[in-house]
Amino acid sequence: QVQLVESGGGSVQSGGSLSLSCAASGYTYSGYTMGWFRQAPGKEREGVAVITSGGWRSYADSVKNRFTISQDNAKNTLYLQMNSLKPEDTAIYYCAAGRVNWPDLRADTYNDWGQGTQVTVSS
Repeated sequence: QVQLVESGGGSVQSGGSLSLSCAASGYTYSGYTMGWFRQAPGKEREGVAVITSGGWRSYADSVKNRFTISQDNAKNTLYLQMNSLKPEDTAIYYCAAGRVNWPDLRADTYNDWGQGTQVTVSS
């Protein structure tokens, strides 16, 4: 059974940085794409950044050049480094995994989800 546990959320002022982690268990990265998604109040869940097992990455336009996704296969951990944070980045951030071979940002592609971690950016 796949389990994903996020950590690292919190509150920060605009322009600040946060780093999220997602500890994965129950499978190996091979053949899986993993990603970060977020959902703000009253909005649909959206893809933020995804990475395939081979390291192919994709980012939402709104976070390009500010966020960086990475993974440590030895530790089965996914990361998201978030810099130059803006109030509009405020959301619950979720880690997800899916058996796809390309960096698909569509949330419904992914079957396994973490419980989410809150990120709040104040102006």
